[in-house]
Amino acid sequence: MILQSSTLSVKPGQASEFESSFRKAQSLLVGTRGYIAHELHKCVEQEGRYMLLVKWQSIGDHVVGFMGSPVQGEWQSALQPFYEREPESDHYIRIRLD
Repeated sequence: MILQSSTLSVKPGQASEFESSFRKAQSLLVGTRGYIAHELHKCVEQEGRYMLLVKWQSIGDHVVGFMGSPVQGEWQSALQPFYEREPESDHYIRIRLD
């Protein structure tokens, strides 16, 4: 499993509209091959800052499957107008601690 972590910076005064659009757009993620689950978190200290966490079966499911699909265009059309700057994303694997 891969965890995608994306930092989203939303334009001032657009948080409510962004969250509403995200609620609608999230179905695009859910229908993607390799998708497991996602969470959206709002930063307490910095207004307009969010963290999106998405669990994928593999990095390819995100990078090739989602990012290379027409669904990505729909995702961007729904959310891009709210971003102050491009989202920053990284992918992580779990380290077993036992």
